[in-house]
Amino acid sequence: MSTILVLVIAALLGLAAPTAAAEKWDLASGYPDSNFHTQNLVQFTQEVKQATRGQLEIVVHSNQALFKLAEIKRAVQSRQVPIGEILLVQFGNEDPFYEVSSIPFLADDYRKAKKLWTVTRPIIAGRLGKQGIRLLYGVPWPPQAFYTKTPVKSVADVKGVKARAYNPVTARMAELMGAIPATVPQPEVPQAFATGLVGMMYTSAQTGVDTQAWDFTRHVTMVGGNHSMNVVLLNDAAFRRLPADVQKAVTDAAATAEARGWKLSEEATVKHVQILKDKGMTVTEPSPQFRAELEKVGATLTEEWLKKAGQEGHGAIQKFRQ
Repeated sequence: MSTILVLVIAALLGLAAPTAAAEKWDLASGYPDSNFHTQNLVQFTQEVKQATRGQLEIVVHSNQALFKLAEIKRAVQSRQVPIGEILLVQFGNEDPFYEVSSIPFLADDYRKAKKLWTVTRPIIAGRLGKQGIRLLYGVPWPPQAFYTKTPVKSVADVKGVKARAYNPVTARMAELMGAIPATVPQPEVPQAFATGLVGMMYTSAQTGVDTQAWDFTRHVTMVGGNHSMNVVLLNDAAFRRLPADVQKAVTDAAATAEARGWKLSEEATVKHVQILKDKGMTVTEPSPQFRAELEKVGATLTEEWLKKAGQEGHGAIQKFRQ
């Protein structure tokens, strides 16, 4: 009887024991809900929730609702938020590899951008890892364009113009073109134009639509330029606290989101260039003179980057160019 009683009590205790509590994370993002990066993020979080059967729920807070875009990396590193998406090239002052994707005319189409990411991703992941950050996935921005109030046929047309920059490389590009750089996060672009802080910007068609560029500029010169990387980061300690099966679900969903994101980026280019045209903006290709001048600027920027990146940088670019 005593044995039976022990078994009954054990069974009752087992029934009363709480199941493992579901984990709920906040994800900090700097871009609006209409942006393909944000849409990809939302799908990623839905896939994580489904794959983990609700053991991990991630809530996306878009458009800088939790932190300013430039603050998100530090917030993830310091565990203020477990996961976030950043424009990696904003952090070139920390490490030159963080800004490699923003070097104009180094990798100016998707095929080259993919190869550059494949070569540099392990290096970037390793350096983020030393900061306690896990790189989940990366997605490129569409090709770049110059947004101006008047047509641009050569660099002489932008001399002295205040130019929006989003990282040190694009700021240096503006200087080499004779423009005056001003660092402005994407959500603050309309106000920067309205207040005269900037008079032109170098960015994608996606950002042109997000900021409703037709309200403050008229001309778009599609130069290609580069495909700056957005990356989704996860606090490594938070990741390691997850059960093994949930960790795998997160990394699997991240791989899927990266592949999907590259496709969405290409699709966004076609879609948003057409929107710019429909809104009355004049969209053109650069003149041969302007293209040649920009490629010369790009070559200078690559050489300057190599001086900062050292032997590992030289090795990466050599591998990229093979």
